[in-house]
Amino acid sequence: MSQKYPKFKIVAVLPAYNAVHTLQRTLNDIPEGWVDEVILVDDASADGTAELARNLGLKVFVHSKNLGYGANQKTCYQEALGANADIIIMIHPDHQYDPRLVPDLLLPIIRGDAEAVFGSRMMRPGEALRGGMPWWKYVANIFLTKLENLVLGLRLTEYHSGFRAYSKNTIQMINFTANSNDFVFDTEIIIQLKLKNLKIQEVPISTRYFKGASMIGFKRSLIYGFFIFRNLGQYILFKLNLVNYDKFK
Repeated sequence: MSQKYPKFKIVAVLPAYNAVHTLQRTLNDIPEGWVDEVILVDDASADGTAELARNLGLKVFVHSKNLGYGANQKTCYQEALGANADIIIMIHPDHQYDPRLVPDLLLPIIRGDAEAVFGSRMMRPGEALRGGMPWWKYVANIFLTKLENLVLGLRLTEYHSGFRAYSKNTIQMINFTANSNDFVFDTEIIIQLKLKNLKIQEVPISTRYFKGASMIGFKRSLIYGFFIFRNLGQYILFKLNLVNYDKFK
């Protein structure tokens, strides 16, 4: 159980791909006593990420081939549930999100104020740009978030952050294994949370773009945007009882 909150077993999951140069820094910045176990899922890295993680004492699972960011998360959550986690927090091992903010994401769940907590880079106006986010990504983030809020009836400041924490109950209630294996997985989870009326809370986080941090390029971002539109359309059809999607059941 967590040293800070012994009633909860807190498991950090690290969806990794070629993170050998940033993994140690990420682990060093996780505040002591807040996480009981760290699970790293390696999506067929070619740089020795899995070997380093094992040497650092982490529980490691390796995909035999590259399956994608969403598929990595599926394995992360399945293995965290298998480890009897009460709270699961996702920390990207590329050090783009600041692990020192782990307590900020965990406390709302520990207090019972939320079932899911997202770190938002957009809560402080303009800070994402100051942190190095490309202007086109910043504008797209704002546009897509406004559209998603309009369709889903939510008031989130960002849908696209990968720094997230979930209660065990939340992960067990949603059909995350039916989601995409790609980046739109994160948006699909938000739609599932909305359909289950689960409470989401956001906390502000800093933005850190640097050489070596993972970031999808412009072309992949366009594809990502298309799949967000597609999922919003599927949500509308599902709510109108016109199409019954397994992931939204």
